[in-house]
Amino acid sequence: MKTVTVGQALPELIVPITASAIVAAAIATNDYEDVHHDKAAAQATGVPDIFMNILTSNGFVQRYVSDWCGPEARIAAVDIRLGAPNFVGDTMRITGEVSRVEGDEVDVRVSGRNAIGEHVAATVTLYWRARA
Repeated sequence: MKTVTVGQALPELIVPITASAIVAAAIATNDYEDVHHDKAAAQATGVPDIFMNILTSNGFVQRYVSDWCGPEARIAAVDIRLGAPNFVGDTMRITGEVSRVEGDEVDVRVSGRNAIGEHVAATVTLYWRARA
């Protein structure tokens, strides 16, 4: 069993932002907004390229925390905010830290940053049955 303490840092996850990943994830989440798959349409809105949708960002946040906690915990809630877009060719670096431990509940603050700034900020609440 894993010991969890406030202030504990999670290992960094590096996510390359590719056109294939953006398009595949948008399709997988039934998001057919053209800014997620059509470069010309995205550029017509004033951005340089297609960009990641919020459901994909949410998925990366949940994957990041789930990879860390493993099967000992389940995600109870995710509070997420988007910031700077993730464009093709960038890299998102996801970091996290345990911010609260109360009984069987654990909060993890997550930040995903790219070259522009913070792409995603989230608090993930876990229900952790088997904490040591």
